[in-house]
Amino acid sequence: MYLLTSKPCGTLYVGMTSDLARRVWEHKTKVVAGFTARYGVDRLIWFEIHASAEAAIRREKQMKEWRRDWKINLIERDNPRWIDLYPSLSA
Repeated sequence: MYLLTSKPCGTLYVGMTSDLARRVWEHKTKVVAGFTARYGVDRLIWFEIHASAEAAIRREKQMKEWRRDWKINLIERDNPRWIDLYPSLSA
């Protein structure tokens, strides 16, 4: 379960994957055409790990219904400077 942005307080994207590093790399390199490639949404700013794919899918659906300010509050609680967390995945 992850959130991407185009820039601090920019366009947000909610997604779910079983391989976060690979999926964010796909967003960054625009391998897959679509919303994130079109709007330059490729900065990983928040993520959480779930015990099962079913739990992650439930959370993703829940968060896609959230208001924008709720997502921003979640991001700023854990990543107040909106730092791209992607480099830390391979560390």
